[in-house]
Amino acid sequence: MIGSLTFLLAPVSSSSSSPFLSLHRLSCFHSSPSDILRATTRRLALAATKTRSITSMATEEENTGNVKRELEKVFDLALKATVPNETDVRPLIAACTAKFGDYQCNNAMGLWSKIKGKGTEFKGPQPVGQAIMKNLPPSEMIESCSVAGPGFVNVVLSKNWMAKNIQKMLVDGIETWAPKLRVKKAVVDFSSPNIAKEMHVGHLRSTIIGDSLARMLEFSNVEVLRRNHVGDWGTQFGMLIEYLFEKFPNSEDANETAIGELQEFYRRSKNRFDSDPAFKERAQQAVVRLQSGEPKYHEAWAQICEISRKEFDKVYKRLRVDLEEKGESFYNPYIPGVIDELSKQGLVEDSQGARVIFIEGVNIPLIIVKSDGGFNYASTDLAALWYRLNEEKAEWIIYVTDVGQQLHFDMVFSAAKRAGWLSADDSTYPKASHVGFGLVLGEDGKRLRTRFSEVVRLVDLLDEAKNRSKAVLIERGKDKEWTEEELEQTAEAVGYGAAKYFDLKNNRLTNYTFSFDQMLNDKGNTAVYLLYAHARICSIIRKSGKDIEELKKVGLVFETGSLVLDHADERALGLHLLHFSEVIEEALTNLLPNVVCEYLYNLSEYFTRFYSNCQVQ
Repeated sequence: MIGSLTFLLAPVSSSSSSPFLSLHRLSCFHSSPSDILRATTRRLALAATKTRSITSMATEEENTGNVKRELEKVFDLALKATVPNETDVRPLIAACTAKFGDYQCNNAMGLWSKIKGKGTEFKGPQPVGQAIMKNLPPSEMIESCSVAGPGFVNVVLSKNWMAKNIQKMLVDGIETWAPKLRVKKAVVDFSSPNIAKEMHVGHLRSTIIGDSLARMLEFSNVEVLRRNHVGDWGTQFGMLIEYLFEKFPNSEDANETAIGELQEFYRRSKNRFDSDPAFKERAQQAVVRLQSGEPKYHEAWAQICEISRKEFDKVYKRLRVDLEEKGESFYNPYIPGVIDELSKQGLVEDSQGARVIFIEGVNIPLIIVKSDGGFNYASTDLAALWYRLNEEKAEWIIYVTDVGQQLHFDMVFSAAKRAGWLSADDSTYPKASHVGFGLVLGEDGKRLRTRFSEVVRLVDLLDEAKNRSKAVLIERGKDKEWTEEELEQTAEAVGYGAAKYFDLKNNRLTNYTFSFDQMLNDKGNTAVYLLYAHARICSIIRKSGKDIEELKKVGLVFETGSLVLDHADERALGLHLLHFSEVIEEALTNLLPNVVCEYLYNLSEYFTRFYSNCQVQ
């Protein structure tokens, strides 16, 4: 039925006075990766036409929502019938990009290499593929099959089955399509700025990549501990505390207003530390007093941390990111016990006055106690890893930092595996993963900096994104149509969302060039393009006068008939929707948020073609 998928890409709230206000909640920028699909399926009832109660849906077999997994069950039976004597043969199912089908079973070639020479009846991979297809049990999922090339079994899904499952997505909720992961509890360690230093553009990547991974895990019913491992311990606090005492003899006078810009406060204290030997000596003594727990120094440390924390929270509020702080200082008391445990296992050795762990294949050792007896990043990270595994009972610990820290974390993980804390096999739990990311570059191809060669402050970048977005809205006359509050909210939604999406759409391992013009472009793979696709749906929903949630409450979801995918663009859009669960699973398996961004961009493309070719009736 032409137009039956018109309401698939729908807003979270259709009552907003501005389409852009609801678009502020789009998945990759300000909400979970499932929200655009949740919004998509909510409005499907407007296009369907058969009366059916919600309760009748509950009696059906549970649908995992993962088409790939459902096909694996069917092909598993076919493989067992084809090669009954071969064990440990798992179905290899992949979405098909060719015109021959929707999915493809790719087992034939691998099976042929295993069975040839064993007196098999088959004469090559093509006959193996033919046999797999012949042995497929009846399934309402499959409309037709064919064998291509060296035994690839192509599958065309049944349009009726597709329509039925899209309807179930609408009624049961997109949450029922969450991937089924083997892990129950995970720690995502991300953002992690340093106290007394402002967040810069480099923190943007860690913050939003980490937040996106946390959201996908949470959507997949994993309990996620969102950890902000801030740098709140170390030698720099000696100079900060001593400078604080010098500037504010009366500690009650020291607050964020009096101190002013914390970055400048840090810079001035560092200049004193480098240029004044007497100040440097006092600062070094201040570190000792802080670490020994002297109240006056601990209070000054806490005061500096709190001022920084308030500044960080302003950025997190803008980005709509939730974090629980457990900084370096939190794990400091656990370090001696952890080192003692590693020493008892014979992993710790003395080397040039330091205590180290040698890692196979690495030329330098992992130093866990410096030659002066002090602790370092490795000491803290090992203690944090031990705590997360033993006290917080996490099964998967994910660290989101720049790629330059890859070797450090590889060495920490290797030490933990030797200690028996982590599984030796990264495919089983408990495990730890480092999520590295590349640099944000300027148009000159170098690390993004200001014209004064300073690292760009994150708050300045967000302000610029919002201001440019607002300027475009005013240029289009929206200041005449909306209230000032609506204008501000929309500018924030588009500006902040565009900045986040522009970063997330790139493979995290690569560097990318930052450009406000490209970021705010309404064409191509940008947040603004997705927002416009979403805005079209807002307009249609408002004009329809329908309230999907109200229809659900009274138990009537479909009015006079079932969803039909007759037009090619209807079917293409429906098929793409059905890929959702496996895309989230792929993104989590490889820890790549850009996979979800690509899916959302393609979803908008499919919808745009559908919107253009299937007019609303």
